[in-house]
Amino acid sequence: MNPLNVRIRLLLSSALMLFLELALIRWTASNIVHLGYFSNFVLLGSFLGIGVGFLRTAQTKRAPLYFPAALASLVTAVLLFPITVDRTGSDVIFFTSLQTSGPPAWVALPLVFIGVAAIMAGPGELVGRCFMELPRLESYRLDLLGSLLGIGSFTLLSFLRAPSVAWGIIVSLLIIALLGTLRRALVVGLPIVVIVTMLAIESMGTGVSWSPYYKISTAQTSVKSKPVLTVSVNGVPHQAAMDAETKAKLEPQYGLPYERMGRKSPGRVLIVGAGTGTDVALALSRGATRVDAVEIDPRLAQIGAQRHPDRPYADPRVFVHIDDGRAFLERSNARFDTIIFALPDSLTLVAGASSLRLESYLFTVEAMQSVRSHLAPGGAFSMYNFYREGWLIGRLANTVSEAFGHQPCVDMTGKAQAVITAGLTSADQRCTTQVIPAGPAPSTDDHPFVYLLAHSIPGFYLLTLGGILLLSLLTVRVAGGPLRRMRPYRDLFLLGAAFMLLETRSITEFALLFGTTWVVNAVVFTGVLLVVLLAVEVTRRWQRPPPLRLVYAMLAGSLVLSAVVQPGLLLGLPVLPRGLIAVILAFLPIFFANLVFARRFTTTPDATSSFGANLLGAMIGGCLEYTSLIVGYQALLIVAGLLYVGAFMLMPKSDALARPVRA
Repeated sequence: MNPLNVRIRLLLSSALMLFLELALIRWTASNIVHLGYFSNFVLLGSFLGIGVGFLRTAQTKRAPLYFPAALASLVTAVLLFPITVDRTGSDVIFFTSLQTSGPPAWVALPLVFIGVAAIMAGPGELVGRCFMELPRLESYRLDLLGSLLGIGSFTLLSFLRAPSVAWGIIVSLLIIALLGTLRRALVVGLPIVVIVTMLAIESMGTGVSWSPYYKISTAQTSVKSKPVLTVSVNGVPHQAAMDAETKAKLEPQYGLPYERMGRKSPGRVLIVGAGTGTDVALALSRGATRVDAVEIDPRLAQIGAQRHPDRPYADPRVFVHIDDGRAFLERSNARFDTIIFALPDSLTLVAGASSLRLESYLFTVEAMQSVRSHLAPGGAFSMYNFYREGWLIGRLANTVSEAFGHQPCVDMTGKAQAVITAGLTSADQRCTTQVIPAGPAPSTDDHPFVYLLAHSIPGFYLLTLGGILLLSLLTVRVAGGPLRRMRPYRDLFLLGAAFMLLETRSITEFALLFGTTWVVNAVVFTGVLLVVLLAVEVTRRWQRPPPLRLVYAMLAGSLVLSAVVQPGLLLGLPVLPRGLIAVILAFLPIFFANLVFARRFTTTPDATSSFGANLLGAMIGGCLEYTSLIVGYQALLIVAGLLYVGAFMLMPKSDALARPVRA
């Protein structure tokens, strides 16, 4: 194989690796009910599989023909035998279907985890083999360029709202390019036919469409002879679009916000979580003079514009904003007479975060303070939902009370169903006699886990993580060979774990500052890859690089800077300086960390084992991310710092002062 072919194979293999990882995260969450709340476990499975793939390159010279069959098996099993991850209990709340069934999370998640690992080991092997044939930093550089190609392609398909069959076709074409020969026509071709056929059937299903967040299914029904459009996302009933008059009669609690406000007309209204438009239609029916409708999912807003019985989005008084609700508030200078949070309950996580949901930053004390600052004199704020547990109603009431300086009106309209309303002052609300459930302390921007009862890691998470770590140990030992091969690279293992925490911290920081939208996430992931690529290029071209211990010192300084300048301090800045400072704070530690890794990587005698150890460390870092449920996101910098201290202590002493070998 000539060098040009090796470079092309590495570029395509890396593109396949990242594209397939992103596709698996999105697709499994869309088809395994409730997995969207646990998509981080798919990411962890990807890291395990890729790491094992790198280790296997020293064990076998055979092409990884198993992974197309493994992918076809997963797609077929999930579509033909649908399962639900059962999640019951009151320690953490999930907005799911009211009746759940299926294996418990601690059984289902390890199975998904190991299935994803089996698939991702194949691309890991393909990339690992190319690493063995090229200089270290050149191979790493091409791997990063391929990863950028993969994430760029997936981002483009998300923008186009392409169905799952489009993902399957791209993956299949890459598999054919990398593994396809006449000799392997049956072994490779048959799984590809199965994958594309099954995904085509799924994509052509009646009422099925895709948004950047969900697989959406719609169906037309009726209630009392009135048309109703039902909308399900990721297999869970999510919205019912009906005319305002019918909605008000069937569920009168939706009219309570207007009754509790101390004004006759809602005036200018802001609705966060506008969805398909029913809450907008209700506001218009109450005499709103203008409605700013904020919805994070462009496809849900499009469905509402096209198919809602009242056509509220066609009303000239309505202005639609496709955005994250918190980000809209931080960017807007407008004042509103009425602000409503209309059931903004997502069924998925922010990509790359273990527990941060799309709406997590909407329900913190700081968010409620922002809401209050956007109310006009005499204005009022209201939110409603079926909150599942009384303690969540209590927490939200406490949050509003702390932000507004007085107790809100709390109308219990059913078991754990409530409407919470607060005027700008206590005189701007009209409450009836009420009993507010007891609740824990409010959530904050640093600990935005509003649906978590206590500052702790729930037991089922611990049980699941324990099972995953045990499976990982067995898998690495069986598939990757003796663990002693990785012993010289313990520092690289810790570098991988720390880097994963830095990446998570960057994702959550940008989500707070600029919104939890898929666009922001794509920009952050791309930015991380570009910074890593910059570190590699600097290492390649630096003629007289400083000793590694000095680079570690610069890394420590950047971590301290990020810890001192907390993200919340930047929210009041204009977008441009806020973005510039955020980029420096988030990406400077990542840059120095990858200078360390690139320098250390050039001195290792075994490229695949050392890189594999780093990837497996990233998986452990993903597990350590759950400590944020206890200590918050800012403290992840401390955990990452301790890991970097450990990596420095374990670094071979000869590397601390030495210059790298040209690679």
